[in-house]
Amino acid sequence: MNVRSQIKDYIAAQPEPKQKDLQELHGLILGIMPDCKLWFLDGKDESGRVVSNPNIGYGVQAIKYADGKNKDFYQVGLSANTTGISVYIMGIKDKKYLAEKFGKKIGQATVTGYCIKFRALKNIDVDVLEDAMRYGIEETRA
Repeated sequence: MNVRSQIKDYIAAQPEPKQKDLQELHGLILGIMPDCKLWFLDGKDESGRVVSNPNIGYGVQAIKYADGKNKDFYQVGLSANTTGISVYIMGIKDKKYLAEKFGKKIGQATVTGYCIKFRALKNIDVDVLEDAMRYGIEETRA
């Protein structure tokens, strides 16, 4: 199954209203990054054990590890969780920036160094979320 089909099936498998919110976010991110690489991570490790929630990734950046090795990974991620939705903005060097810049303006969300977590889109300012994603994309542009 190709990545687009996996993403479509993942979103379709979510209960409403989460499904509608994920579809809206998927469209928003594709509007920001129309030709980006798409990822789908099923949340399982090499042995098939579930280690995280499945997630959709958008874009690509090279992550450099302390041992000098590089690995490609997505720039923005999207995942359903038990209480709502998480948007991951990967690769931002300053781990305080998202919370300081967007945390007070975004609405009912928890903002960490790379994750914005909320119950539903209606609880947040989507324009602020979009600004945060655009910032992260620009910061990790190759």
